[in-house]
Amino acid sequence: MAHAQTTHAPSEKYYVPHSSPWPLVGSIALFTTVGGGAMWLNHSNAGPWVMTVGFAILLFMFAGWFGAVIKESEGRFYNDAVDRSFRMGMMWFIFSEVMFFAAFFGALWYARNFSVPWLGGEGTRALTKIIRGDNYEASWPTDGPGDVGGDFDVIPAFGLPAINTAILLTSGITITIAHHAIKAGNRAVLNIFLGLTIALGFLFVYLQAHEYIEAYQHYNLKLTSGIYGSTFFMLTGFHGFHVTMGAIMLAVVWFRCLKGHFTPTHHFAFEGVAWYWHFVDVVWLGLFVFVYWL
Repeated sequence: MAHAQTTHAPSEKYYVPHSSPWPLVGSIALFTTVGGGAMWLNHSNAGPWVMTVGFAILLFMFAGWFGAVIKESEGRFYNDAVDRSFRMGMMWFIFSEVMFFAAFFGALWYARNFSVPWLGGEGTRALTKIIRGDNYEASWPTDGPGDVGGDFDVIPAFGLPAINTAILLTSGITITIAHHAIKAGNRAVLNIFLGLTIALGFLFVYLQAHEYIEAYQHYNLKLTSGIYGSTFFMLTGFHGFHVTMGAIMLAVVWFRCLKGHFTPTHHFAFEGVAWYWHFVDVVWLGLFVFVYWL
């Protein structure tokens, strides 16, 4: 993308970047990463190294491409049409994330409300007896027919998960305060409460990592603990990944705020990340209720 050296009045026409190397760099990064992963799965000693190189190129691409976009934005290359396209793009991205988590919540709902009752005898009894064995108990949480994952305990909802819920809900408040501050031009409040949001996000990730250690060491709850273990770790793990990415994006926006970027009317990068952060908050509430509590 073109690099902005001076401030320009936004054109009435839609801004089109010129001669950007970053799509090519991104393609090379993805090809290298996937190729390294395939080599690793096929027991090649070079696989992990090739995959690491791919990730390094990908990070380089992210830094360069986002840096170019930031320079264009601060150079006032973007007009209202570009701003609308950014907003629509972020909306569709969050919608795709909603569908992503909906698939895992759907799998959890299907397992609890259909698969487990069927294996318990609601259905073709001859088939369920063959699949489940005689020691299967149709109750949730279950690790599947034949106790494939072994005995395990469930992490209590009103312990660390409740603390993490309070942390994320608080972070939703702090980022909302920061959002009102940026619109009011109060940069001191903006920087303080955005920094608090980042700290709360990384605290959540730290506590979730601690929860995973407890799950493995003291509850014998693992990814291999049947359908309950797989849905638990897939849902909470992907959510933790999204919180980590959100906290990193917030940190980038925070450093931009410290450098004096954004104005009360020109701050979509902040808004887009704030939307994303509220999304991960809502997903966690669903997780807390349907995975930990019920």
